[in-house]
Amino acid sequence: MTTVGIVTGAGRGMGEACARRLVGTVDVLLLVDRDAASAEAVAASLDDPAGHSRAEAFALDITDREGLARLAARVAELGTLRAVAHAAGISPTMADWRRIFEVDLVGTALLAEALRPLATEGTAHVYFSSMSPLLAGVDNPDPAIGAILDEPLREDFLDRIREAVGPELEQSTLAYPWAKHGVARFARREAVRLGPVGARVCSLAPGIIDTPQGRQEAAEQSSMRRLVEATPLGRTGRSEEVAEVVAFMLSDGASFLNGVDILVDGGVHAAVRDR
Repeated sequence: MTTVGIVTGAGRGMGEACARRLVGTVDVLLLVDRDAASAEAVAASLDDPAGHSRAEAFALDITDREGLARLAARVAELGTLRAVAHAAGISPTMADWRRIFEVDLVGTALLAEALRPLATEGTAHVYFSSMSPLLAGVDNPDPAIGAILDEPLREDFLDRIREAVGPELEQSTLAYPWAKHGVARFARREAVRLGPVGARVCSLAPGIIDTPQGRQEAAEQSSMRRLVEATPLGRTGRSEEVAEVVAFMLSDGASFLNGVDILVDGGVHAAVRDR
């Protein structure tokens, strides 16, 4: 049986770190990224000369339904889906509120929809959420808003969530935590859907991690610099540290870990939550 893994956003940052950590855990690792050149460069650097495992680049915009169908078909052609690390996403300085929701939440739901028929005993997914919903206080929303977040594939989803939250949602710094809270909720629901076939789904919430994307956000938002100063460990996290947690969550050693959001933030939320 050929085992297959997927890492999205694999061309850089935490996605690349996940690819480097996971390449030996499956027979074939598909590196998904919008930037084909970045994915190909990472795949080439991960190729195993001994032939025990290999990495294969797969150019894809995570919001492209047809492309996701091609990804699922490729997995089925190769073998059995074993592990999915969904790190692809965008942050507040990268797009407007609509695009943030489309990529971070709707894209997650579209990926899950495409891969759902491939889930089997031992399949494990980790979707990247964020610590931002905890800090923004949107992690326990009004049930009416929660119900809307739980249907991200409805055609009118963006209009419904904008109406429910209000005009302030058009601020990308608020849209981001709402979208990422939606990802954590989605992971819980997907865990319930896939559990009967023996598959698991969790989410992982990174704190302030030293990546190009993280540095871009820190340059624009003074609040992020203050969070680094408040982190009990006194530093930002490294992509490799996040990838290690992802690898455990996807491993057989975590076979009873399901439907939860794991916070990897160096303790900053513990430090600021009661202030």
